Amino acid sequence: MIVVVCPGQGSQTPGFFTPWLELAEFKASIETQQAASGVDLLAHGTTSDADTIRDTAIAQPLIVSAGVASLAALLQGKSLAEAGIAGVAGHSVGEVTAAVAAGIFDVETGIRFVNERGQAMAKAAALEPTSMAAVIGGELAEVESRLAEQGLYAANYNVAGQIVAAGNAGAIANLIANPISGTRVMPLQVAGAFHTSYMSPAVESLRAYSQSVTISDPEVRLWTNAGGAEISSGSEFIQLVVNQVQSPVRWDLCMAAMVEAGVTAVIEVSPAGALAGMVKRGMPGVEVVALKSPDNLDAARTLIGNHSK
Repeated sequence: MIVVVCPGQGSQTPGFFTPWLELAEFKASIETQQAASGVDLLAHGTTSDADTIRDTAIAQPLIVSAGVASLAALLQGKSLAEAGIAGVAGHSVGEVTAAVAAGIFDVETGIRFVNERGQAMAKAAALEPTSMAAVIGGELAEVESRLAEQGLYAANYNVAGQIVAAGNAGAIANLIANPISGTRVMPLQVAGAFHTSYMSPAVESLRAYSQSVTISDPEVRLWTNAGGAEISSGSEFIQLVVNQVQSPVRWDLCMAAMVEAGVTAVIEVSPAGALAGMVKRGMPGVEVVALKSPDNLDAARTLIGNHSK
């Protein structure tokens, strides 16, 4: 069984659209999404600098548009089910990409939804200085306890031995300077404490917006960051995606659920790399192809042929 995974915030680098734009399917998808969103995706994916594309309101539609467009280039007009791909999961904002891939949103609805999400989270992040940092190593219960003592949250559970702390910028700086025993801490280039209560104003805004959105049930298997549960209702999935803005991302449990379901191969859509590394650690024996560039498309199609349902 083969599935697609969709990356979240922090995976994009300046100019990463450039090689992809030579592919007609990718370019057409980006142009469609740009027209629907009003965000200049072509400029941000080619010429904008790192600081610009780190802005939450830009980063989120950019990441989702790249995932949707690289999947279009891979599938060449087919749906996931028609291509023999059994399911999909996304990490953080990648859950919006997953919703498009699964047929919950059409392409235009997906990019508008993530544009709303990015703007709402940027506004929430601007209310006070907050940040995030990856905590590598340590015993999980001790790390969670020490973070709580410092007023910090465990925002992302990525893979065994790696969680992401979030909270007040001063507390994150102190954690980086004085890591918990047995850990090392790496600052993340993000604009706020995502997936924590700091984002509650964004949840309110996004929940109101979601009431006007047209939703369908997923056409393939779909796992959610909310405990790794498999969801068959589009409306339930969107409720979870809205609440995910202030809730921990349990990517570790998503991977465990996919292993339990019998997944044997994974394709990570653009901007790829981060999830592929996690899959290699968290889903041993599962074959992985990351769509880092168009050069990876042939390998991905071969993987589909070898593992399709």
